[in-house]
Amino acid sequence: MEAMRRGDFAEAWKISDAIVRRGVARDTTLPRHLQAVWDGRPLAGQRVLVHCYHGLGDTLQFVRLLPLLRVQVRHVTLWVQPELVGLLQSVAGCDRLLPLHDGNPQIERDADIELMELPHYLRLVAADIPAHVPYIRVPRTLRERRRNSQLRVGLVWRAGDWDVSRSIPTPLLRPLAELRGIEWASLQWPSAAMPLRAIDLARRDLRKQASLMRNLDLLVCVDTLVAHLAGALGLPTWLLLPTPCDWRWMIGRDDSPWYPTMRLFRQFDPGDWNGVIDRVARALSSLVTARVANGSSARV
Repeated sequence: MEAMRRGDFAEAWKISDAIVRRGVARDTTLPRHLQAVWDGRPLAGQRVLVHCYHGLGDTLQFVRLLPLLRVQVRHVTLWVQPELVGLLQSVAGCDRLLPLHDGNPQIERDADIELMELPHYLRLVAADIPAHVPYIRVPRTLRERRRNSQLRVGLVWRAGDWDVSRSIPTPLLRPLAELRGIEWASLQWPSAAMPLRAIDLARRDLRKQASLMRNLDLLVCVDTLVAHLAGALGLPTWLLLPTPCDWRWMIGRDDSPWYPTMRLFRQFDPGDWNGVIDRVARALSSLVTARVANGSSARV
């Protein structure tokens, strides 16, 4: 992960090769998301079952690699979390989509691989990350015509409880409430109180959520599922990151090779969300000013 954080994917694959040879991660007593599936053999010409054992956001990030796998193999079945089946019906590189469950999929295949093992199998390098967006497509939900020129901004400030360092304490959002020219929308699920006026656009159904998100001008979001969904849809997204952050966001950059429409706002010091919110508030204020000066054509 440290090699990936530096963007040195080649070094990461050397380490991963050694792990695969040892076979330690294929211990089925490990939690499912820690279990390796691929045994290191070539997959060319085979019928492959791709398991999705990690989080929903991980799946949304890495399904972009399925077309690279599909050109090498004969058939790809994606065994995906049930919550994503509706959203991924037309994802490229997938011949068959099945809902993941705790048993055996009971399908004929020649080989298995976990979705997040694909970068290793494909020997992906940072410069060649397929980042053509959108790679997930949904229709836009129709909304009433705008009655004003306010900037429509979605907000997600809490991530899962398994990593509380990614979440922003609600009181720290108050500087955002003082901004003018913004129509706020909460995409926080489950819904939660926030110290600013906002419409609630959070939906459990991710296809519906994605469709509603397409009406936003911008999403401001912590590192969680909705950020990956916005990135896959090609929506302008400001991602708010703790320090240290997950390996996929790398270090020393305010952009992401995974998502070209994403801008990163990092903590300069561990735990300092005040500084992040201050920079976001100033950036939003500048955006609103530009929008007033140039009309709705001002770019996010």
